[in-house]
Amino acid sequence: MPPEPDAAFHKRMAAEFFNETWTLLEKPHRTIEEDALMIHLAHASRAHWQYAGVAENFAIGEWQVSRVHAVLGQSEPALYHGRRALDIAQENALGPFHIACGHEAIARALASNHPETALEHIAAARALAAQLTDPEEKQTIENDLASVPVGQNPPKSATA
Repeated sequence: MPPEPDAAFHKRMAAEFFNETWTLLEKPHRTIEEDALMIHLAHASRAHWQYAGVAENFAIGEWQVSRVHAVLGQSEPALYHGRRALDIAQENALGPFHIACGHEAIARALASNHPETALEHIAAARALAAQLTDPEEKQTIENDLASVPVGQNPPKSATA
């Protein structure tokens, strides 16, 4: 029987890897190695949350993995993880913020190849954002939705 996971360790690593991933996402010019590391960090963060988190962490972890793949122009894995984020948020009744994040992730994944469907998910996310009472959450959703590149060419990454 495997040993019990150390929740404190997993929580620390999940948060550190999440933040490192975000730093790479915001970097204007990444190398091929940084793109690969960003993928690994996002997946590792999500995996660590599995041992130390709750549904909210799982949904946001899936959202970040989706974002990484979308930024790298990898629409299929982006869509898979975006759907996971939405499913987790809905199944666990996480509320409008997390459900909107799931819709935003799916919209971003579909933005280049299926703009009409992406726009449907953007509209769903905006409707949910209208329900938010926390101004910071509302602004986060609106900023993310404004950056979804609907109808534009897929992003170019160092790995493309």
